[in-house]
Amino acid sequence: MWFRRDLRLLDNPALLAAAADARADGDDRVVPLFVVDPVLWNAAGPVRRAYLRASLIALDESLDGNLLLRHGDPVTLVPEVVAAASARSVHVGADFGPYGSARDDRVSEALADVPLVRTGSSYAVAPGRVCKDDGTPYRVFTPFYRAWLRHGWRAPADEVPGETPWWMPMYCDGYPAADDLGGMVLPAAGEEAAWTRWEHFRESRLASYSQLRNRPDVDGTSALSHHLRFGELHPRSLLAELTDDDEVFRKELCWREFYADVLHQRPDSARVSLDPRYDEAMAWTTGPRADELFEAWSHGRTGYPFVDAGMRQLRAEGWVHNRVRMVVASFLVKDLHLPWQRGAREFMRWLRDGDLASNAHGWQWTAGCGTDAAPFYRVFNPVLQGVKFDPDGDYVRRYVPELAHLPGSSVHEPWKAADGYAHGYPRPVVDHATERQVALDDYAELARPAG
Repeated sequence: MWFRRDLRLLDNPALLAAAADARADGDDRVVPLFVVDPVLWNAAGPVRRAYLRASLIALDESLDGNLLLRHGDPVTLVPEVVAAASARSVHVGADFGPYGSARDDRVSEALADVPLVRTGSSYAVAPGRVCKDDGTPYRVFTPFYRAWLRHGWRAPADEVPGETPWWMPMYCDGYPAADDLGGMVLPAAGEEAAWTRWEHFRESRLASYSQLRNRPDVDGTSALSHHLRFGELHPRSLLAELTDDDEVFRKELCWREFYADVLHQRPDSARVSLDPRYDEAMAWTTGPRADELFEAWSHGRTGYPFVDAGMRQLRAEGWVHNRVRMVVASFLVKDLHLPWQRGAREFMRWLRDGDLASNAHGWQWTAGCGTDAAPFYRVFNPVLQGVKFDPDGDYVRRYVPELAHLPGSSVHEPWKAADGYAHGYPRPVVDHATERQVALDDYAELARPAG
């Protein structure tokens, strides 16, 4: 069993298939393998690496210390483990990412006569399964969601693979080195922690999710994104426990599947805009000014409190509330006039739940160059968004201590307070009203028919 984005025992179809295959061969032993692939490890930021390491430790404990960890190229290492164990099959959950699917093809070829058996995936409905009647993929979420519901998904496999004798047939390279995260403390990792969080959310927050999900000042979301990212629980396990009253949360799970489908259909969209005009002709800020603005944005020093709180939360916790992600993304693209790709890379560096499909297409949705049916002319007002979704100012005060002295919603407009800048908070790097109009004018020029 080659674990990847399915670091759990419960409802793991590939693991169940491996155990069944072992029993059918008359030898119950299964080798639980994880390969620390330098291509993926080096591309991940220190936060995601640290979380993955913790998740591997949790998985190893659930396997009674038998997780075989190897470091290197899976194309070489997986056949080596197969040879050492005289294994007759290798079982995996299907990977639909651009790198993962190509890697699996190379591993399958290197295995020669030993089959690489793909069973299940990280999604309730595998990418590529939901399409229009003419076989073409969806580019807009709402019709995709309706088709996804009609398609449906299998019920969770509630069993674990029983008394499977785990086997480590060769030396183990051990856990990857721990990254120094400074003062950042990550949440507990692993399957047990994932279920604990889900049960807390289901019992105390799910009923109010539709009312509170946009409020970063309260604990109103599931905070399961990192657990889903590493497969510590499967989305269909959550879907199985939802009722008709939980459609808003069901849609949020579907967004993850939609973005995975878009990336599967267009692997290049991890780096380029679905609407190529934005990469080819948009009037982006360049030169030293671009670097200055990006530095202010990435460190939470733009002078817009709601934006700055979000970027400081990112660096403090490795996570940002989804409403705030949209606001900070809109600010980078439409107030600072910097390309979405630059912000997406910064997110992937810091997010513990960094997922290529969700991150790239969440950014494109906000930037107006992706799947959004209402494109570039949506510009989030960073002040009004703060007043609406952080009405008492608690979120900003939590992450921007220079403004902790300002009461209530006044924290969102320190320029109106006599002592707003008394503790070193920066003044705005740009004027939102002016830059909003610049962005709209640039888009109008971009959309103007040739000739």
